[in-house]
Amino acid sequence: MARDGALDYLEPLETRTRGVAVLDALADMIERAGLTVGDRLPPEISLASTLGVGRSTIREALNRWEGLGLIKRRRGDGTYLAARVQTSKGLVPTMIRLEGEALLRLIEVRRALENDVVRKATVNATASQRAEISRLCDILIAKVDARRNWHDADHAFHGAIYEASGNPMFGQILHRLDDALERSNESPFGRDDFGLDSFPPHRELADAIGAADVGAALAAINKILDLVEADVRAIITA
Repeated sequence: MARDGALDYLEPLETRTRGVAVLDALADMIERAGLTVGDRLPPEISLASTLGVGRSTIREALNRWEGLGLIKRRRGDGTYLAARVQTSKGLVPTMIRLEGEALLRLIEVRRALENDVVRKATVNATASQRAEISRLCDILIAKVDARRNWHDADHAFHGAIYEASGNPMFGQILHRLDDALERSNESPFGRDDFGLDSFPPHRELADAIGAADVGAALAAINKILDLVEADVRAIITA
């Protein structure tokens, strides 16, 4: 059930913003009302009325939170907190910190899956697949070094590893995980300069798969994930 009086911690917004102001107000309400994981939020119509915005604005804000795994909607029952939500006390905006924390949860899931994928790919890859992984790694590193958009090249490189694993569902699951994580337009986690330190070990990963060296391949994929995780933590604790 929703905590009684949670709406008392909301005030009408001065502008009908569809962005950060609504999300910040909801995070502040949750913290001040003492709502925790499993608690139900007030109804959308009550949130909209109290903040002085349209219901579609509240729905849009909650859609973003659902994409970050912060809430769960139960049809006909309401919206429940699925993760800890606190406002930022430092220089990092609340929404950026919440995105970063969601990304850390995603990395934890990816680590379990990626280790299995890389192990299987290193063992199962054909000679032509090993050569293709190396070729795509060259393209990826060249784009990163040239400060060009590297996202498609990164997807192609990892996609070749998923294919070499012998189980295409790995790639489908991992891509869906990435797509499910909602990022704002102002998010630092979607910029081309995010995670650049993690790209040199991609060469180590490609070379290890090429050499059928399972230990080196696992060390490389975990180094990549460690570096991305470190970048996320550096941003949200700034």
